[in-house]
Amino acid sequence: MIALHDKTTRDKHLDAQIVGRFAPSPTGPLHFGTLIAAVGSYLLAKQFYGRWLLRIEDLDPPRVVSGAADAMLILLEQLGFTWDGEITYQSDRFERYREIVEQLHRSDLVFPCNCTRKEILASAPHPGEEGPVYPGTCRDGTKGNRIECAMRLRVTDKIIRFNDGILGLQQQSLNKDVGDFVLHRVDGLFAYQLAVVVDDIDAGVNQVVRGADLLMSTPRQIFLYESLDVDCPKYYHLPLAYGDNGKKLSKRNGDFGLISRENGANMLWRALAFLGQEPPLELFDLPPAEILLWGVENFKVDAVPTCNRPIDF
Repeated sequence: MIALHDKTTRDKHLDAQIVGRFAPSPTGPLHFGTLIAAVGSYLLAKQFYGRWLLRIEDLDPPRVVSGAADAMLILLEQLGFTWDGEITYQSDRFERYREIVEQLHRSDLVFPCNCTRKEILASAPHPGEEGPVYPGTCRDGTKGNRIECAMRLRVTDKIIRFNDGILGLQQQSLNKDVGDFVLHRVDGLFAYQLAVVVDDIDAGVNQVVRGADLLMSTPRQIFLYESLDVDCPKYYHLPLAYGDNGKKLSKRNGDFGLISRENGANMLWRALAFLGQEPPLELFDLPPAEILLWGVENFKVDAVPTCNRPIDF
């Protein structure tokens, strides 16, 4: 159903054994939590001579930190990462996202919704794990009090099931746990769920390796793939690193866990250890690129832990 831009490009992607990707958000410096996703996605793609693409997810302009993307790219190169093809920026692809929303609208798979969050909270039957479950208020026509509308994808009663490469069988009822979900926000920005699926389809990505904090997003993305009549990729969700405050390690932790050229080799070694790969201590004496090469040659997905873990620097 979805129209890829160029048949030759599509065939080239489909012929590739593995096409993985790393898709950081430029909302601050590279930190250990993001490095885990970079290492895991790189090793899983490269161990079978696959392609590893790089995408900058600058979808939400108010959250983008000026210069963060360039700084991250320079640091990734210093750490020995090499990516295939040109870097994709989501901020360049808004017209493509609009095209897909319009396509889905013509097929009556999406509908306008002018409910405010307050109205949804008041009418939602019960809260889901990621917020209130949308009760389908505007499925047959807008009923809210707001003039501006979001665009929501209609879900069905189907149970979405997938076999995660690390966590095993997963399933979710979107109808009960999420409800019809937003693809185009009321503020004019496009939702992550839409952008990531369209980006991966257009790039031919067939392997998605990312943090377990995105596990709950996966059924929505699989449903969107099905709505577009496109096969979804194989998913691998990596454990999350927690700081001494018991919370997920992120840019909000300040300098704790930040990556630099000076500590890059140390952090790569720690990322490999965190992912259960048991890197030898002598790797500490090697340049970052050689540590990463060891990871490519020795990575075992079965050794990756299935639960989130604390990290102590």
